[in-house]
Amino acid sequence: MKFKGYVQVYTGDGKGKTTAAIGLAIRALGAGKRVCFLQFMKNKSYSEHCILNNLSRNLTVKTFGKPFFIAKKEESDRLKEEVIGEEIVVFKSGFPPQEYVTLIHEGMEVAKQAVQSGDYDIVILDEVIVAVYFELIAGSELDFLIQNKLDSVELVLTGRKASKELIEKADLVTEMKEIKHYYTNGIEARVGIEN
Repeated sequence: MKFKGYVQVYTGDGKGKTTAAIGLAIRALGAGKRVCFLQFMKNKSYSEHCILNNLSRNLTVKTFGKPFFIAKKEESDRLKEEVIGEEIVVFKSGFPPQEYVTLIHEGMEVAKQAVQSGDYDIVILDEVIVAVYFELIAGSELDFLIQNKLDSVELVLTGRKASKELIEKADLVTEMKEIKHYYTNGIEARVGIEN
């Protein structure tokens, strides 16, 4: 029976999108599948990189992120409260930081090759939806991946702020909805749990 690949989206303001993607990657590896895990908007400071890079020869992990957060000017005050102690680069809508645009485009070239090469059964683009929201790439680039991936490739996209158009194109959409979070009580990201 030939493997049919679908498009999965994990979005929403709640915690768990990356965690779900990592869980799916591990499950797929356990079944002997070849996985490409690309993280956008993150660098290798997250704890999962301590194990993912050495987990399996069937797993490729790459990151395309900077060691700072970015925010659109109109939402920067809210984000500054959420990420106290972290560097934030604020930009006017329509003018994202060029160095970040270049880096994300490099990641998208890797993603295009991954979904078309036949080298992978599952391609995960963690936080790529946020990259679209922050105008680092156009939504049309995700459309290209969806339309041009091999039929056998499962494509997993994560990140807040999924567009209605992306939700319509996906085969599976899960929204992580925040009901309650200890961040609101001033608890910072904890190593091994959020970071």
